[in-house]
Amino acid sequence: MQRQIINLLGQTSRRLVSGQQIRMLSVSAPRQEIFKVQSAEDFDKKVKNSQQPVIVDFFATWCNPCKLLTPRIESIVGEQAGSIKLAKVDIDEHSELALDYDVAAVPVLVVLQNGKEVQRMVGLQDEDKIRAWVAAAVKQAK
Repeated sequence: MQRQIINLLGQTSRRLVSGQQIRMLSVSAPRQEIFKVQSAEDFDKKVKNSQQPVIVDFFATWCNPCKLLTPRIESIVGEQAGSIKLAKVDIDEHSELALDYDVAAVPVLVVLQNGKEVQRMVGLQDEDKIRAWVAAAVKQAK
């Protein structure tokens, strides 16, 4: 027997019942796009040429504020249900991109739309400030 359940987020779960055993499987479509930039060409293709606004998170693996920012920004981008993308750029791997966007300290969040910078946020911020900043970027893009 198989039952389908749709929760409030629009995700579908299937409950498989076989005898006494019950397993819950989540089958939801990804509602966000978060990716790590692999090269300058990848950046051009996925960020500069994107039809949607893209938040570029310039970070470093050794940066503690960056480590604290990551779950915050990823969660907030996830709340936007695909209306904005998040590109992560490691400044140690892609120093030329960091120089191109005048990144002097990390973390730095930059919103790019149609290949142009429209907003910038420097440093670790609280979730409410980041949420309002992302919402403003999404609203501006519409």
